[in-house]
Amino acid sequence: MKWIRTIPHQSYFLFLTALFCIEFAVLAVSPLHRTDWMLENVLVLVFFVFLFWSAGKFPFSRISYTLIFIFLGIHEIGAHYTYSEVPYDAWFQAAFGTTFNELVGWERNNFDRIVHFSYGLLLAYPIREIYFRIANADGFWGYFLPLDFAMSTSMLYELIEWAAAEVFGGELGAAYLGTQGDVWDAHKDMLLASLGALIAMGLTMGLNMRLQKDFAREWSRSLDIKHPEPLGEDEIARMLEDDGGKK
Repeated sequence: MKWIRTIPHQSYFLFLTALFCIEFAVLAVSPLHRTDWMLENVLVLVFFVFLFWSAGKFPFSRISYTLIFIFLGIHEIGAHYTYSEVPYDAWFQAAFGTTFNELVGWERNNFDRIVHFSYGLLLAYPIREIYFRIANADGFWGYFLPLDFAMSTSMLYELIEWAAAEVFGGELGAAYLGTQGDVWDAHKDMLLASLGALIAMGLTMGLNMRLQKDFAREWSRSLDIKHPEPLGEDEIARMLEDDGGKK
């Protein structure tokens, strides 16, 4: 573990970026549905703009960068084939002589469900870094807010999928939506993302309970009342009084 700490964060980020670019270039060749591939990569482009922008002022930990790039790598596989047609069953059968779906009793292509679960599992910790280092969200809030963010953005993504399907319609809309006839698809996707984030934050909390000497004190302090005065109409009245006093 010590050797990896000798690698500068930006160098590690650029190394992972280079690996991702290789995967991206390979999977950009003859995707199953070119237009869907382009649509799937719009958010990836936005994400990369954020990562490059933040690399100088806000470098993530190497653990966070690793988790981010694993997720992006999995997503690119789904973008190449379209999520509902990733041939993981064929790959599994070629290696083990039986399909994965038969082994676990699945009836649909669940690659999209795996990625939604991975979203929460792999990105909750990088999200925690942002909350902890920028908003000083420690204690209870350092675990709850990343979970809440993963849940809310998962919901937002389902709304984006719905909007895209409405706008583009037809084969492209169906490919991007990828419900495979399941009317509860969006609900299950959100549940899996939430479950992944819950597991990630549970593991993080368990590790911190073991290693962090002031864990209990930090948790208790995070739940203390910081501002005892009510907000709402009381805060409006205080601001008006302050403004009147200044005049």
